[in-house]
Amino acid sequence: MSVSVESIRRNVEAQSPFINRLRAEIARVVVGQQYMIDRLLVGILANGHVLIEGVPGLAKTTAVKTLARAMQCAFSRIQFTPDLLPADLIGTLVYNPKSGDFTTKKGPIFGNIILADEINRAPAKVQSALLEAMQERQVTIGDQTFPLDEPFMVLATQNPIEQEGTYPLPEAQVDRFMLKLRVNYPTKAEEREIMDRVDLLQEPRVDTVVTKHEILHARKVVNDIYVDDKAKNYIVDIVQATRHPDVFGLPVKHLIEYGASPRATIYLQQAARAQAFLQGEGNVFPNDVKQVAMDVLRHRVIITYEAEAENKTSEDIIRMILDTVPVP
Repeated sequence: MSVSVESIRRNVEAQSPFINRLRAEIARVVVGQQYMIDRLLVGILANGHVLIEGVPGLAKTTAVKTLARAMQCAFSRIQFTPDLLPADLIGTLVYNPKSGDFTTKKGPIFGNIILADEINRAPAKVQSALLEAMQERQVTIGDQTFPLDEPFMVLATQNPIEQEGTYPLPEAQVDRFMLKLRVNYPTKAEEREIMDRVDLLQEPRVDTVVTKHEILHARKVVNDIYVDDKAKNYIVDIVQATRHPDVFGLPVKHLIEYGASPRATIYLQQAARAQAFLQGEGNVFPNDVKQVAMDVLRHRVIITYEAEAENKTSEDIIRMILDTVPVP
């Protein structure tokens, strides 16, 4: 298998130069936030949607807009508000009184990179309008179903649920996001650079440095990255530990309401492949799995009221699992 892995690694090296161009272009606009940018790249390469959570002003929207502009893809921004309707996202049928026919008016969901800005400021019925598009890459309007162009990716931002005017996302929708990121404040040095660089009167220009073809081709290479049986078993053990922690000697069963769904297993493997691609590797190492595990699992492990009473979060439980499950 070593010859095959070496061949895959050469393929990765041949297809990955655009990543550096993309990073450099984003860095012209966004200061710091390397973790967020790397995970956005994982989402693009792994064909997964990304949910970004953080307080206002941390460049969440700016990073997504810059990423979209740097790629040769159709970009739509949807500002989620309490009065938004499902038809405002997916489109609707418009009646023509002259002909007596209905014509289809497509909504902003028909794009490649969809920025769902402040997604949790709209009620659940609007958020649920994204379910079919995110899972099946298609949209149904009336009795017609329209396939969405590839690449199709929803990059959603949300404010912490404790903030004023926010609605919790339905579990079915949260589970469709491959990754959930937690964005923190910049460092002192980064904040000083932000102050020096930002010009409120002029928006920085972003050049297109990546084509749609490069992204789609890179995804095929990511899909070919080798995952051996030990790494696969490690992924399954991590996900199983969120459902049956007692089997792994973890005394946290009373803290977990629901464990991660089978989507977690699928997404963890694919995200680990994308992480390996970013590292220039042709196969997945356990460290690749560990690096993305928190982002894949933090929104899939639902904690009990008892956990809240003990000030335990899903992240605390996941850290315990990653520290306990044997690494192959």
